[in-house]
Amino acid sequence: MTHSALSPVFTALRLGLHALVVALIALVVLRALTLGGPTEIAAIVLAVVMLSTYAAGTLLARRARSVPVPDGARHHGSAVFVWLAVLTVEWIVLVLLSPDAAYLVFPLFFLYLHLLPRAVAVPAVVVSTGAAIVAIGVHSGFSVGGVIGPLVGAAVAVAIGLGYEALAREAVERERLIAELVAAREELAARGREAGKLAERERLGAELHDTVAQALSSIQLLLHAAERTATPDGGGVADTEQLRSHLALAREAAATALAETRGLIDELSPPALVGSTIADALERVASTTSAQSGVPVVVTVTGEPISLSTPVTTALLRVAQSSLANVVQHAGASRADVTLSYLDEEVILDIDDDGVGFAPERLGEREAGGSFGLVSMRRRITELGGDVEVRSAPGTGTTVTVRFAERPDTEG
Repeated sequence: MTHSALSPVFTALRLGLHALVVALIALVVLRALTLGGPTEIAAIVLAVVMLSTYAAGTLLARRARSVPVPDGARHHGSAVFVWLAVLTVEWIVLVLLSPDAAYLVFPLFFLYLHLLPRAVAVPAVVVSTGAAIVAIGVHSGFSVGGVIGPLVGAAVAVAIGLGYEALAREAVERERLIAELVAAREELAARGREAGKLAERERLGAELHDTVAQALSSIQLLLHAAERTATPDGGGVADTEQLRSHLALAREAAATALAETRGLIDELSPPALVGSTIADALERVASTTSAQSGVPVVVTVTGEPISLSTPVTTALLRVAQSSLANVVQHAGASRADVTLSYLDEEVILDIDDDGVGFAPERLGEREAGGSFGLVSMRRRITELGGDVEVRSAPGTGTTVTVRFAERPDTEG
């Protein structure tokens, strides 16, 4: 049975059954030692053998245990049937040697009901009940108590067995419902995320259509008009004022489209990058880190700035934030340096600290433990076409280097 909230109940029932078997066999042994008689040794030996058989079969019964289906059908291995048959034969022989062994029929009831198909279990309970009544009658004489006792015990065992089946069935049904609920929640969350993406795409598409696309269409019309003004059909002189007017309107439309485009880019950029360069954003991150942790962080920018795409700029900022967070939380450093270098067609970001360092070959273990984000950082940079290098050793600090190749231009 799979683990569920009812598992402790089932475990308690099994432990109770084991304790009952041990207690009853101990009773048989003690009574045999106390009363003596010609069958004393045989009863004690057979009681120990029966206990050993029960203990050896417990693991087998656990493997064969299955939850009953609605129609009560069960499918167990033949080894379980053999084990129950051997245990039953041992009990029959033992009850012939000692009348106290008749009480062992009660745990046998539970084993029959739990491990045998219902069509076999109920007849087995009836037959064993009759055998117990006969054994008690042979040893002590037939009486009302000797008949009623086993019958009541059998009825109680059947009731408990049916209750156990109901609990087991309820546990399986609950696990199935929980699994379906979790799956539905995950699917709903995935659909929500997808719907959010689609809604954002539609919003951006509408924004681009209403702003940039309209501006470009206006620019195209104005340039066509300017072209016709510059080259009249009749070969006359071009209207300079009208030409300038068309070009001025086209330039104004282009400026508007550029402003709208930058506004959309700002919406997709991290807040720290809105209206500022990557260098400004790094300065703010360093200042915040120093103020919050007390670890001095110095930012250095070298070279002539080049144009960086929004994904690359965002990735550089995220790397700096993650690396500085690691410095504060794990490195035990007294200082950290952030260096942004523009080298012709390449931009390099270095984050260096003088902390305790670590063994790079254990990077995967630290990521699995949730204490280091460099593995996911490397994955993100690689997806954007960049390179990540981590240099560290115990006691020597850590340096994280990120490289991106970009076309040189003036950073906007």
